[in-house]
Amino acid sequence: MTYELEEVKKIRKKLGMTQTELANRAQVSQSLIAKIESGRIDPTYTKTKKIFAALSDLEKKEEIKAEQLMTRKVIGVHSSTPIKEAIAKMKKDGISQLPVIDSHKLVGLVSESTILEALLGSKAEKVSEIMQDAPPIVSKATSIQVVSSLLKHYPLVVVSEEGKLVGLITKSDLLGKLYNS
Repeated sequence: MTYELEEVKKIRKKLGMTQTELANRAQVSQSLIAKIESGRIDPTYTKTKKIFAALSDLEKKEEIKAEQLMTRKVIGVHSSTPIKEAIAKMKKDGISQLPVIDSHKLVGLVSESTILEALLGSKAEKVSEIMQDAPPIVSKATSIQVVSSLLKHYPLVVVSEEGKLVGLITKSDLLGKLYNS
């Protein structure tokens, strides 16, 4: 992320840091931070780079990650599952979409919308006949910004660790986290 010198004070305060704490992290003097924030000095490129690097590192640590957003209970169906069984599972668990998982691999997604379309227009009986493409897979360390961008285009995002599905993130999960923050 790029910063302007005028933003140092605002960012520091947003992160809940004192001038001394920022100075220690950036390995510069507290008086330099004070002079920059008051606009009394134009620091060297090297000092500015150190301060901005420290702020950037702190913001990344503060950032919400996929692991904090995800629902750990992955409820899914097999591609050979009958559509009626998928509907029953959705009703039972109060969810609107299910990842389709074959041999521990994400192969697709079935949702209320795809089921409705199938029931109205085809003789499909199995999930494999109506499923959508698989949703995106992210790591537990993926930032909330990336997850949010993906959720604009997909109904859910799957979280994986070492090839194993460990969680799901829906728009509802994202809203819940942002609303409770």
